[in-house]
Amino acid sequence: MNFPYTDVIIICFSVACPLSYEAVKTKWHPEVTHHCPEVPVLLVGTKRDLRDSQVVLEKLGEQDQTVVTQQQGTALAREIHAVRYLECAAINQEGINEVFDEAAHAFLHHQQFKKPCVLF
Repeated sequence: MNFPYTDVIIICFSVACPLSYEAVKTKWHPEVTHHCPEVPVLLVGTKRDLRDSQVVLEKLGEQDQTVVTQQQGTALAREIHAVRYLECAAINQEGINEVFDEAAHAFLHHQQFKKPCVLF
């Protein structure tokens, strides 16, 4: 994979799928840090509306799993040095604007500290 001209990376996982949470640590974060070590990263937990779904809780319980908590998301964000952890739910648009606002903020903040290109 190659990520040329990348200004912000948003790594997402489903709070209703612990395997996707683990994939952040084992696959996506290593990939991002290898190819874009200087690019700010946002960590986003999606499908937060399913955290309280009885169907999801029962299905995960049958596999001895639980939904990913907000505390776990925050801890993972710290572990991977993400600039922020956010949660959203596309089905009801909860938190969607905040994700994009935070991505724009991370981009602008990162631009302040980038070395400018100087041509003579």
